[in-house]
Amino acid sequence: MPSPATPIVPSAESQKIILKFVVDMATMQSQIYNMRGRLEDVDRSYMREVDFSVERWKADKAKRRGDITKFHNIVIPVVMPQVESAVTFQSEMFLSGFPIFGVVSSPKYIDQALQMDTIIGDQQLRGGWVQEFQKAFRNGFKHNLMATETDWAQVKTFSIGSADNSSVAQLQEIVWEGNRIVNMDLYNTLFDPRVAPDKIATDGEFAGYMKLYSRVALKQFMNSLVNGFNAKEALNSGLLSGMSVSATSPATYYFPRLNPEALILPDSIAGTSWNTFWTGQEARLTRDEMYKTNYQVTVVYAKICPADLRMFNVPAPTVPQNWKFILVNNQVVIYAERLTNAHQFLPMVFSQPYDDGLTYQTKSLAVNVGDIQEIVTAHANSSIAARRRAVSDRGIYDPSLINASAINNDNPTAKIPVKPSAFGGDVSKAYYPIPFRDDQFQVNTAEMQQYLGFANIISGMNPARQGQFVKGNKTRAEFDNVMNNGSGRDKTVSQSIEASHMAPTKEIIKANILQYQGGVSLFNPDKEKVVEIDPVQLRTAMLSFKLADGMLPSERIMDGEALTMALQTIQAVPALASGFNVVPMFSYMLKTRGAKLSSFEKPPEQLAYEQAVGQWQQTMAQLAAEVSKLKDVSPETLQQLTSKLPPMPAPQQFGYNPQQANPPEPTESIINQVARISSQGGTVPTGQQNANS
Repeated sequence: MPSPATPIVPSAESQKIILKFVVDMATMQSQIYNMRGRLEDVDRSYMREVDFSVERWKADKAKRRGDITKFHNIVIPVVMPQVESAVTFQSEMFLSGFPIFGVVSSPKYIDQALQMDTIIGDQQLRGGWVQEFQKAFRNGFKHNLMATETDWAQVKTFSIGSADNSSVAQLQEIVWEGNRIVNMDLYNTLFDPRVAPDKIATDGEFAGYMKLYSRVALKQFMNSLVNGFNAKEALNSGLLSGMSVSATSPATYYFPRLNPEALILPDSIAGTSWNTFWTGQEARLTRDEMYKTNYQVTVVYAKICPADLRMFNVPAPTVPQNWKFILVNNQVVIYAERLTNAHQFLPMVFSQPYDDGLTYQTKSLAVNVGDIQEIVTAHANSSIAARRRAVSDRGIYDPSLINASAINNDNPTAKIPVKPSAFGGDVSKAYYPIPFRDDQFQVNTAEMQQYLGFANIISGMNPARQGQFVKGNKTRAEFDNVMNNGSGRDKTVSQSIEASHMAPTKEIIKANILQYQGGVSLFNPDKEKVVEIDPVQLRTAMLSFKLADGMLPSERIMDGEALTMALQTIQAVPALASGFNVVPMFSYMLKTRGAKLSSFEKPPEQLAYEQAVGQWQQTMAQLAAEVSKLKDVSPETLQQLTSKLPPMPAPQQFGYNPQQANPPEPTESIINQVARISSQGGTVPTGQQNANS
């Protein structure tokens, strides 16, 4: 099988230039704008972690002490419901089928289409494509930027078998190969900011990402690389003091701290300190084994002229080429390969759900409804402040007669002592409560509903689409019209995602399969059978494939409505049936719509047997009709007529096993009935003839 890459070992000088090249690319991105800071702002709004006021802090502190009676501020959820509703629609649009990228072809290549369907379904399940795309959609609606990596991966795994004449299971190491789709963490993603997101894969100069590995994970990762190098140097270059949390270091892995009450704060994970573990046992170590705690791995895809990086030992070093570099801790290069993929894309696809041509200036859905969340939250918290006012009360007191600590006591049953100077006097003059009136509660409630309606106007959604019950009498047609109009803008977004993200991703998937897929047997859960994959056949049908998804379903590509109308017309006009193979047409139409027909289709052997039996039955019927016209047929004459008849066909003649299905029952009773009627001097009734035939 051809390799998807051509790995090399650059010279020491080239490795130094590659290191500087990658760090400079990361720095270029950070100079455009503070991307990580902006991502944090939107994610906090989505998570409703934007209130850092003293009131919220006091209420949280009281809650931890067990006091849940305090009125604390609340952030009204607007951003998260709107984002999740949009993600739900796109998930239903693109990710509801199996496989999510269905394959259609011309009838000539229907078997090859089944092979491609099986391959994509297997890779989808193994790679968890649905979950990765859902995370990408969520990024898209939060930040108006989504990115996925689609790469041909090789993963070592095991198959379970049995030894000869033994019940003991045996493990055999195998290598699974296929398309792997991974959502990109935008906090640690690098890309060329000089081009629009949807053009990065084709016109961008670089794209990449950073990940954090433990020592064992790094060793596993490096063992999976073909022709990797500098393994010892990489292991000795670890991050000694935990993980970086600096948002201003563009080439450093970054953990955002968004949820102060998270189960685990990711930036506080230190990992296993191998130096501490081996303290006092230095004799068991050598300098090559001084492993560190954590390792940052940076993967970068770049379009370069190899000669610019002093790589002259490659073909055509002055011609722009796609390359992949892997760095550890921005100190050591461990991998370099020239990508030889047929699709010629950088295998990282970026896109924007809302693309108005302003590229990175376009606001996301979360940002657009963020103002609504803020104003609704302000209204809600003003009402909560009124509740605090009503409970805690406000008043005017004489500090010479009453201590401030007694007035501000949170205990509702606490007694208020007066100072000795108030003894014997009128203590009612020491304190005067200010009357409380809340005239704005009803106004606030009405305005909040209006602002929430503005959020739906911004997103183009309606309450019914969000699962909310809507009062009113509507016919089914009227309700369907409302729902269709409510999803109109989402469908426009789907078209943008299809054109900018799904289309190039499907092209990469298809090209990788046709280029690298080997012969293998895969089980198709949809068809419930094992499919033999023949890569040669797949490549011959390459130009006939189109990968369909929810936005371009198979029946729309094949124009299923027109095909259904054609079948109805052919059935109504017998003259048309002579020019078409109706049965294959019907089967093909249902296959493109995902119907499981394999369990019901007759094998060719059964069709041949049934056709022969039908001809034999027709011969019997003709004989019965001729004999019925005769009178007083002698047994000798009848014997002479029946002796000329061919024997009833046997299933074995056609290689057909009748136990596999219910074979037709030949009407052998025709001859017996003819003989009985003729011996009685009668004729066979016309209706009975038709029934027997």
